[in-house]
Amino acid sequence: MLVEVKNGVKAVVKTINEFSKVKQAIEEHLLAINENSSEITALFDYLQDVEGKMDRLSARLDSLQLSHSCEKYEVSPLGSMERKVFELLYTSAGRLSYTKLAENIGLSVSEVSSILSSLVSKGVVLSRQLLHKQMLVSLDPRFKDLQAKENLVNLSLDTFF
Repeated sequence: MLVEVKNGVKAVVKTINEFSKVKQAIEEHLLAINENSSEITALFDYLQDVEGKMDRLSARLDSLQLSHSCEKYEVSPLGSMERKVFELLYTSAGRLSYTKLAENIGLSVSEVSSILSSLVSKGVVLSRQLLHKQMLVSLDPRFKDLQAKENLVNLSLDTFF
């Protein structure tokens, strides 16, 4: 009977040692996961900062483009989707988010972003503002006034009815 107890105690000690090894391995994995999570969080925060800086830089470039153009605007002909985005911006009383533009026209946000870039490359002057980590866009007020007076984009009244 004493031999059986000794064997039982040895088995329990062996099991405890094995559990200790498993526990140590799990703790090492948990530490590695926590380190990776911290690194991912830091990188995500960094990317958000970079994105905000890029948006502010874009707004500054738009402002420089506006001041450099000296009120002389030449707009290349717009495609149908560019025209729809332009018309929505032209008839809007305020700034619109990329998401709102996409919803109103039935496009994705990335398509709207691409169309806005195309509008700028064709000579349409936009005003952008970063508000609560959301980019808002509108036609530049001076450009909008000039569009009303000189019809730079060649819109017809039929477009609005």
